Amino acid sequence: MPISYPHILLTGDLQSYPFKPVIAGGNRTKSPPNPNREVHSSYLRNKLRQAWQETESQYLAYHVTRSGVYLEFRENPGFELATQSLENIQSKKIRLLNVRKELVALADLQKDIPELTATFATVYVDNEKQDYFFKKIEEYATQDEKPGVPKNKKLINSISDIRQALNIKPFWLDTPDLIPGGKPEWCEVWLRSDEGNAAKDRFNSLLAALNIPSKSGFIRFPERLVKVILVNRSKLEHLTLYSDDIAEFRRAKELASFWTDMDNAGQAEWVNDLTGRTRFKQYPGVSICILDTGVNNSHPLLAPLLAEEDCHAVEPEWAVHDEHKHGTLMAGVAAYGDIVSCLSSPDPIEIGHCLESAKILAKPPGEAEPDLWGDITARGIARAEIQAPGRRRVVCLAVSSADKRDRGRPSSWSGQLDQLSSGCEDGTRRLMIVCAGNIDDTVTAKKYPEAQIKNSVHDPGQSWNALTVGAYTSLNEIRDPDMAGYEPVAPKDGLSPFSTTSTEWNDDWPVKPDIVMEGGNLARDAYGFASECSDLSLLSTFYKPYESYFYPFNMTSAASAQAAWFAARIRSDYPDFWPETVRALMINSASWTENLKRQFSFDESSKASVKRLMRICGYGVPDLDKALHSASNSLTLISQKEIRPYKKESGRNKTNEMHLHELPWPKEELLNLYNTEVEMRITLSYFIEPGPGEIGWKNKYRYPSHGLRFHLNSPGELMDEFVDRINKATREEEKEAPGTESSREHWVIGTQTRHKGSLHSDIWRGTAVELAACNMIAVVPTIGWWRERGHLGKVEKMARYSLVVSISTPEQSADIYIPVATKVGIEPIVIGV
Repeated sequence: MPISYPHILLTGDLQSYPFKPVIAGGNRTKSPPNPNREVHSSYLRNKLRQAWQETESQYLAYHVTRSGVYLEFRENPGFELATQSLENIQSKKIRLLNVRKELVALADLQKDIPELTATFATVYVDNEKQDYFFKKIEEYATQDEKPGVPKNKKLINSISDIRQALNIKPFWLDTPDLIPGGKPEWCEVWLRSDEGNAAKDRFNSLLAALNIPSKSGFIRFPERLVKVILVNRSKLEHLTLYSDDIAEFRRAKELASFWTDMDNAGQAEWVNDLTGRTRFKQYPGVSICILDTGVNNSHPLLAPLLAEEDCHAVEPEWAVHDEHKHGTLMAGVAAYGDIVSCLSSPDPIEIGHCLESAKILAKPPGEAEPDLWGDITARGIARAEIQAPGRRRVVCLAVSSADKRDRGRPSSWSGQLDQLSSGCEDGTRRLMIVCAGNIDDTVTAKKYPEAQIKNSVHDPGQSWNALTVGAYTSLNEIRDPDMAGYEPVAPKDGLSPFSTTSTEWNDDWPVKPDIVMEGGNLARDAYGFASECSDLSLLSTFYKPYESYFYPFNMTSAASAQAAWFAARIRSDYPDFWPETVRALMINSASWTENLKRQFSFDESSKASVKRLMRICGYGVPDLDKALHSASNSLTLISQKEIRPYKKESGRNKTNEMHLHELPWPKEELLNLYNTEVEMRITLSYFIEPGPGEIGWKNKYRYPSHGLRFHLNSPGELMDEFVDRINKATREEEKEAPGTESSREHWVIGTQTRHKGSLHSDIWRGTAVELAACNMIAVVPTIGWWRERGHLGKVEKMARYSLVVSISTPEQSADIYIPVATKVGIEPIVIGV
């Protein structure tokens, strides 16, 4: 497995001129030596024959009649297992069931191949196609594609072993320690399904014959059905023996209803266990400030994290405690993240941040009267900052207004968030996380997801500087017997039924939400009416622990609380990172789930399709490990700089400067990878100062104080050529001139969508040799009111930005982290050692 390292913060001064030209070129990747053709083919032929014989022997021993066999193929060290060649989709009788990577003992590997993992593939072969792989091996042994090149070379060279697969291991896709023992556990069985309901009917009959309990219903995916069953290890092994339809086994997830259905005495035992395993930092420098209905810090899971002096209210006559549960629900998720995982795991937990509560609502969300919410928000934050001015704070706001008037245009509330974030009044930049707001009507689920797409992100979620959080959901299993016959509204890893989008906004305004996180699902009855369900919700802390310690929690409020917890993790691990950098790392780590892409007919080759998906779910779901760590095959560089975008010269206000980053690049390592496909992610994050006055907010050029853009040099483009190209494209315009973007075909998002708001991110894909020559990134200013409204005296004001650049190569490729760490003069620190 790749080794984890801290991200690399570049602290050196920017160098402008002169630069050395980028030189393209390099050597091809060294291929491992080919196996001896005769010996290798004979060995695999014997292993394949043995696997068939062992399988048929077990069928005879257990009196089993099967239509085919399961085979396990193991990767040959130094080669990449040619998994696509292990399947014949046209015939449907040779199907690839799963591919997994496993740690292997060093003794199992060739001494000259420094790998610690191997790839395994499980394949179903119908009896009618028994000769399929025998024929492939025979062709390899006796036929040439061209002189000296064996037929099927890529496939056969990549295989080191073939075995029968009639045990659990070839099908277990969860962590090995979760495989059931003698005690039955709820598990997911994933079935291959190409034949309508035939596989479902066969498997239900088998469960009845083996007396295996199950939950009602199946979840259907393309080519897969998923069923939850109650089994021990022995029963799982019986399923692999008796069924032709198994593709995967996984441990079923413990859902919120497991704890919410428990009486309070039972819940108390779980609470005591969790607090006993949790280490709370005594003097945390990071806090999450929850702006909500207050928080009841008497809850035993919250008491160690929320001191009495950190509980505030914006109005002196208000009590600071929670009377409506929403704030305490927010606190539980902000404190622990996924509470279900924390309760389910026996492992120690460490929390490096504390909580703060500023009560800005005396009534439940949705019942509050109209008010100047920007001012109330500012006063809530001020209470916490006065009490503890030195903390590195994450501000979390899950209160919104759904009057639908703004549709992306800045409001007084969102403008105040931008002002608070930018620090324009007091010099303090703030990391603000806000919910996108929830769809107005979730009772009728018949219009999902069209209704969600047409419901606009709520005020103040249009804030340019705040990280706006929408919701997706991975929760799609209903166990509540009272909801028999219901089905989940959203597919697994699809858009949450509660989420809102910015698809209806004018294209001038920022893409919102920025990210999506778990927000729960809804259950739909046969008539299309939806209900909330504990099984489809997150779990959090209840404001009346004497009645219940836990309570279901969902919607974009729950999603934003998770985002705050995520941000606090970054701030705790990297105390020198700016708020702009934390926001950038969250975006830089995000990706779209396959089901989100499938749900909205995503086509990566179409920029219009990319733009639509981003308007629905932003940059996708952030990955905590990527946000926190680099790896031997995944390098993240961070630069935190200040730029003076404009200047006053000869009585005129002009664009002043651009920054040119010549990054320390693992050039030789990339060149050695030659045509290997690699990925680079660039994210530029900065906070704008909102334009004063409603007249400016009607025009995108007048709302932001300034704009910044990034540009990448093309392979082989000399520095002077690069600078000239960028100057021509950006001298007076915010919108890039046609034809100026480097390597357009490499970018997934493209300038027309990424150049919105104050957060710009894009994904570059190409070959390693191309990327080796692309290590110059220009950060350039675009028009803003600082320059256009010189009478306000801010023309020559400095602006901060964070530039995050990540490179990812295949897992078993060369180490790209160590060479860069050496270049910048830091000692690599291995995470977890």
